[in-house]
Amino acid sequence: MSTEPRWSRKPSYEYMRECVAAFEGRLEDVTDARLAAEAFLADLSRSDPPSAPEPWDDILLVVAELAANAVQYAPGPFRLTLRRTFDGVHVTLADTSTSPPAPRVFRPATGAGGIGWYLIQTLAEQVSVVVREDGKDVHVFLPW
Repeated sequence: MSTEPRWSRKPSYEYMRECVAAFEGRLEDVTDARLAAEAFLADLSRSDPPSAPEPWDDILLVVAELAANAVQYAPGPFRLTLRRTFDGVHVTLADTSTSPPAPRVFRPATGAGGIGWYLIQTLAEQVSVVVREDGKDVHVFLPW
């Protein structure tokens, strides 16, 4: 007979995982932020797999878009935080710009972008921006 418990008596909030990564704000940091998010999701999925394949890709896309926006529009460093919540993943990107993100006209012929903020809002269950004295935090809640 096994003496190992069949379940843990710890409340589920004790299993919340978090990843915090700081970047200088260089172009290559967009890739590094995505890689940090991918490592977090790989670790998370070992014990808590996603409900479907899409959340993994959606989270990576949101992280890449947030990081790209931080590099393009906010001078200086940014910080990425990913945290498992009870019903999904909370992504926070803190940067040095006090201007909240705003949708821009999407013009694919010019290659000027404009689709990232729309993508983030479409994929997320909730998006909020908290402006601070020294920058802002963009909070994105996604399903897992």
